[in-house]
Amino acid sequence: MNAPINAPAHFFANSEPLKYAGRDSRDPLTFRWYDKDKVVLGKTMEEHLRFAVAYWHSFTWPGGDPFGGETFLRPWMHGSDEMALAKAKADVAFELFRILDVPYFAFHDRDIAPEGKSLAESNANVRAIADIFAKKMETSKVKLLWGTANLFSNRRFMAGAATNPDPDVFAYSAAQVKNVLEITHELGGENYVLWGGREGYETLLNTDLKRELDQMGRFLNMVVEHKYKIGFKGTILIEPKPQEPTKHQYDFDVGTVYGLLARAGLEKEVKVNIEANHATLAGHSFEHEIAMAAALGIFGSIDMNKGDAQSGWDTDQFPTNVEDTALAMYEILKAGGYTTGGTNFDAKIRRQSIEPEDLILAHASAMDVCARALLIAADMIEDGALKNAVDARYAGWDKPENKAMLEPGASLESIAARVEAENLDPQPRSGRQERLEALAGSYLR
Repeated sequence: MNAPINAPAHFFANSEPLKYAGRDSRDPLTFRWYDKDKVVLGKTMEEHLRFAVAYWHSFTWPGGDPFGGETFLRPWMHGSDEMALAKAKADVAFELFRILDVPYFAFHDRDIAPEGKSLAESNANVRAIADIFAKKMETSKVKLLWGTANLFSNRRFMAGAATNPDPDVFAYSAAQVKNVLEITHELGGENYVLWGGREGYETLLNTDLKRELDQMGRFLNMVVEHKYKIGFKGTILIEPKPQEPTKHQYDFDVGTVYGLLARAGLEKEVKVNIEANHATLAGHSFEHEIAMAAALGIFGSIDMNKGDAQSGWDTDQFPTNVEDTALAMYEILKAGGYTTGGTNFDAKIRRQSIEPEDLILAHASAMDVCARALLIAADMIEDGALKNAVDARYAGWDKPENKAMLEPGASLESIAARVEAENLDPQPRSGRQERLEALAGSYLR
């Protein structure tokens, strides 16, 4: 593993980029639905989907779980020279990016480089690997979708980062984010993500909620201020999650994040990166969270994965359900699609999938699921029947007298007087839910 860092890693037996072979293909090392150059609603599939590989699950997770240790035994995970191992990991990562022919990747600082004995040493390690990324990106199509700082793994963060009762931890977190935000900017990253991995509480008995929310708001403001100071043109994103590892996270869901942003005066500065499995843990559907973000004007990007219906934790599986994914894609298209965001596979292969090829197959299959879902969602948009049904349901609000009820100056008195004058006696109308569910299902057949 101490070979020159520019030497081919040859970790994967299959080294050729995957190709589109059509829906009749049974070769798992081809795409059946993802034809990156196919034009859908005026853009290519690649432009619509903006796929990204997540560095942490694909190259850092060893396959362990609460009941057993690592199963993958990756060669870059064992050795005494941690920086040499990090360089070897980068070789393998860019090999996978090339094989999958993805346009983006994403990383945490602790995914790509080892933590040092001090923050200065840790930051230097991250910058050294980022320099390697920069050189590799010169000859690769892959770009950085987003970077982020890991403010949850080290024991110093056991009571949070920005919300920690210890001001020294707050300061350490700010310094760590500064480094990764600047590196993300230098690498041309299109977003910077803040995931409050431990920004929450275990018990209210030792928690000052107002103080912690104030700290979190100030921290977010400093991140935005530094974004402008260094000239970063990308989007700052927050990733909602309801609980796990804490009992309650302050970024519970999209609606809660909007409340946090409004409280901090940042609702026009920060958007959300929505993860499918986190939506499930919050008791929502993925499409609900996307639609809510669009309605609030804070939709940014997604982490594509799925949970297990029998498990109450974040299993981070690759997506396999076309119907669920199509409903999510429909909401993304309705929202106008991505701007700086993308479809990041925040997913990990199962701990029994120990062959290198399993990593390729999992991503390829998930890319096909998303591509097929995109085609279904595009049919929904082009047909317009679902939109027409919604428009018809709210058509009464287009009348001037009804619009006036929502304008400044309208009052309960004036509305009540109109009801009496016109002798209004509204009767319920069918929401036609089953009809619309059948219509939505028809696009899948």
